[in-house]
This record gives sequence, C-alpha cells and structure tokens, in this order.
Amino acid sequence: MDHPLQAEATTGAADYTILVVDDEPGMVSFLQRALARQYGQVDGAGSVEAAQPLLQRQHYDLVVLDIALPGRSGIDWLHELRAEGFAGDVILITAYADLDTAINALRAGAADFLLKPFSVAQMLNAVSRTVERSGLRRENYVLRREIAVRGEIPEGIICQSDAMHAVCERLRRIAPSQATVLLTGESGTGKEIAARALHRMSTRQNGPFVPINCAAFGGELIESELFGHVKGAFTGAQQAREGLFYYARGGTLFLDEISELPLAAQAKLLRVLEERRVRPVGSEQEIAVDLRVLAATNRDLRAEVAAGRFRQDLYYRLQVIEVHLPPLRERPDDVVLLAEHFNQLLAQTLNVPPLLLDTRALAQLAAGDWPGNVRELRNLLERSLILGWLDLPQTGEAVTSKTGSAESLEAVEKRHILDMLASCHGNKSEAARRLGVSRKTLERKCAAWGSV
Repeated sequence: MDHPLQAEATTGAADYTILVVDDEPGMVSFLQRALARQYGQVDGAGSVEAAQPLLQRQHYDLVVLDIALPGRSGIDWLHELRAEGFAGDVILITAYADLDTAINALRAGAADFLLKPFSVAQMLNAVSRTVERSGLRRENYVLRREIAVRGEIPEGIICQSDAMHAVCERLRRIAPSQATVLLTGESGTGKEIAARALHRMSTRQNGPFVPINCAAFGGELIESELFGHVKGAFTGAQQAREGLFYYARGGTLFLDEISELPLAAQAKLLRVLEERRVRPVGSEQEIAVDLRVLAATNRDLRAEVAAGRFRQDLYYRLQVIEVHLPPLRERPDDVVLLAEHFNQLLAQTLNVPPLLLDTRALAQLAAGDWPGNVRELRNLLERSLILGWLDLPQTGEAVTSKTGSAESLEAVEKRHILDMLASCHGNKSEAARRLGVSRKTLERKCAAWGSV
C-alpha cells in the first residue's frame, strides 16, 4: 500500500479531500463550512504539529495553508512536504504579504495564493482553478503513462493526437532497420526529435547521434564538415580533420535541411550512401564508414528536383522511407499537452513559477494557427514565463468565447483582464495577484489599452 503522501489525488468534487491549516480557529471553521458545501471532506488543524498526523493517516488532494503559523512558516513547511513526496496541491493564505512573498510561495510549489481577508467566492474560485489544473495534469500524466506502457510513443515525443500516433507507430516500425529515412514537414514540427527517437529505438542506440544543419555551411566547407579533409586541401586547412561521417561510425548521422546541400556535395553524398566509403577533401584514400543516415527537409524535394536544385538520384536514394510530421495547426489535441509540458519544464530551467494555464488560456492556445509549429509554441511559453504573462500571439485569429461571439485572441485577453479588474473593484494589486502576474505587467497592459 502506498504511503498517504505518495497516493494519487482524486479529481471529483464529491470525493475531493481538503485539509485547512490555520492558527485562527474562526478561519478554520469558516473555510470548513464554505468548502464542505462542494467538496467531500474538509478537515482542519491549528498548527503544523496537529496537521502532520492527519497527513500521515490519509491523502489530501489539497492543503489550504496559512503562511504565518506558530513557530513555523507555511512556506518552509511546504518545502518539507514536497521533499517528503507530498503530491497534492497547496493554496497559501496570509494577512501580510507583498509580491516577493507571493513569488516565493509559488516557487515553493503552491498552486495559488490568497491574501486575507478574502470572500467565500474567492476561495471557491481558487480551489476550483486548482482542481481543474490538477485534473488536467493528472489526465495528461495517466495518458502518457498508458501510452508509454503500450509502447506507442517513443521517448522524447509528446503527443496525443491521432496524426502523431500514426507517426509514432511508423517510427517504431522502421527504427530497427538500417534503411535511410527522409523526414519531411514544416519548420518547427520536430523532425530532429523524431530523428533522435529513431536513433534511440535502433540497434545503433549505443553509438553516436551526430546532427548537422546543411544550411549552416556552404560550398567546400560543407564537404569538409561531412567528409573531412587533409592538410593543405584548401586555403586555411592547416591540419587534417576527420569529417562527421567518420565521427558517426557505429551510430546515426542526421542531415537536417538536406535541400540546402550544394549540388557538388550532393553528388559526393550519393556516392557515400551507395558505397559506404568516404574520401576526405584533397585525399586519394577512402575510409569505410558503418552508419545510418537520416535526412530532413521543410521543402518539397520533388519540386526542388524539377527546378534543378536537387539531384533526382539522391532524392530517390534518401527516400527509401519517408515520414511526414504534420503541422501543429492540424493537431490541436497536442497543443494543450505541449503547453503544459513546456510550462513546467521551462519554469524549472528559468527558475520561475509556472504560469497558471486555465481552461480559457489553453483553449486560446489550441485555437492558434502556429505557423512556427512546436518551436513557436515553446518560444511563446519561454517568453511568457520570463514576462510573467501568457503573451499570446497577436494574430487576430477568431476564437469563440463563452458568450458564443467571435473575438480575436487579444480581445479575449483584454476582456478577461478587465472583467477581473471589475470584480476586484479596480484594485490592480488584487487583480494582478488573482491573474498570477505582477502589478507592473498588468499596468503595462492597461496602459496599452488606454484603460485606467
């Protein structure tokens, strides 16, 4: 049997368990009465010492925790709980706080932060948001776990759409072979991630994975990078150098943006693929190479062949097996999963609290066109985490609001913020706190809209 701290939380309101920890008996009683109307079990404790036995006896989905407890800081205790493996959510409450305290609370692992005095509606809204987010995270976790057990999604790929499931199935089938694979798709769809997945699932997984961007080099330089050169082979070649084909022996060489390879280098590449032997630039000697070649392009190579920019024989040699990665706009099911993944991953990398991605925000993300695909989505989450604000692309794309009318993403964002300000009676500090952003960010938005 799992320790209560390790157990998975439930998501239904009827069996959702909450523990309130506050040294004011009136506050504990107030919250128990307010939350018990909607949630299954709400227990109370007046101190950390009183709360710990309760947490040891059963799992709580949510702890509503006062920061200023007798002899203890709620934030310090939260750090201890996380270290012990407590996986439930925590809402921190306090009567005395500033922006730094709020940030520290979120960094400690709190799902939300409320400043006393607060209304029943504010607490219920905070709990509801937390339940919704935890449910979404858990559904994504369970989905990824089930998929991993079935072996359908290779490591490194995050998806749940039918289109990407088909891609993953194709990757799994072709990975054990030694065949050359051509990965196609728009820029930012994850072709290198797919190539790495192929390598990890192949019999060459213990060998090197060597990627090269063919667009980063030109002319003789790309030939030197690929095949190596001898000393004096060209101006600046002061010493001999082994090429990437040599370094990829026993593993996989990934040629990204293969369409950018000059025609002269294409001819030499074709010979290497056919004979598995490399001749360094300026050398008469050939070196045997044992490796698998994967290539990728965001262009239509058939059109490049027709235009005379790509060799037809090389195209057919590369296209032994082709795998097409669909654009993100054709798989909106994956947008939410990827957004949650990048939000958590990049927050740790940047050492900032994750963004509060509610249903409205995730719906807006899923409705995006994403011309830059997964790379654009990742960059948006990174930028938003730095700004402390979900900086949605101002594409003007129409999305349907809860009122049923078509609005641009900017209009939805503006309406949401102004509604929050109105509910806080114009108190920008309170609105910023409830929105999960800094007051400065909120004021910048309002100034741009000409709002008070």
